[in-house]
Amino acid sequence: GADERIGALTHPVAHGQELAVRRGRERGRWPLRAPRARPSRPAPQFGAIRVRCLRTPGHTSGHVCYFAWEDESPDAPALFSGDALLVGGCGRLCEGSTEQMLSSLTGVLPALPKDTKVFCGHECTVRNLKFALKVEPDNEAVKEKLAWAKHRDDEDLPTVPSTLHEEFLYNPFLRLTEEPVQRFTGQTEPLEVLRALRAEHDNFKKPKERPPPPAVLALQWGLFGPLLEKK
Repeated sequence: GADERIGALTHPVAHGQELAVRRGRERGRWPLRAPRARPSRPAPQFGAIRVRCLRTPGHTSGHVCYFAWEDESPDAPALFSGDALLVGGCGRLCEGSTEQMLSSLTGVLPALPKDTKVFCGHECTVRNLKFALKVEPDNEAVKEKLAWAKHRDDEDLPTVPSTLHEEFLYNPFLRLTEEPVQRFTGQTEPLEVLRALRAEHDNFKKPKERPPPPAVLALQWGLFGPLLEKK
């Protein structure tokens, strides 16, 4: 981690730093260590997997994402994004600033390969996409992803991961320069667009799903009366 307030933190990481694993001398464990800078040696790895730390403040002041990839591998790289980037959204500004979040969302994360798989820290995709649909009601990518996410949610299946490429199609927090998003916020400067979006999302209540027609008819006909009386 990168936050000195974490009591168990032993090796603070820096932005862009790569992590390594070394064998511990006690009980054959593999403790994590922060590698020292050694220009003459190749970058340290977890076996063939390389892991890079990305400082992404905004949700918290010490927020860190981890980018993992394997050289010469056909598999897409992975981003463990925590609360910096969620499927269809981003984390609340708990202690970080809008300026910090803007830098994370428009500077750090977009520099990654677009096929990067995004493994975020929360499963709140449906709510995020309902807000995205409010922002861009004509965005077909939002509609398709929301329908897919609802189906996954109904089946108790995860909606994570997405890809960075997909996020740029439907995540309003990555679409700050798009005209529909700016029109929704009434702002044009990315910082102010983000500030307005975040405020709107913080107060957003997803529309309640209408009960299916049979349930409505049952209520109207009083068929649930005996069950309600028992309670």
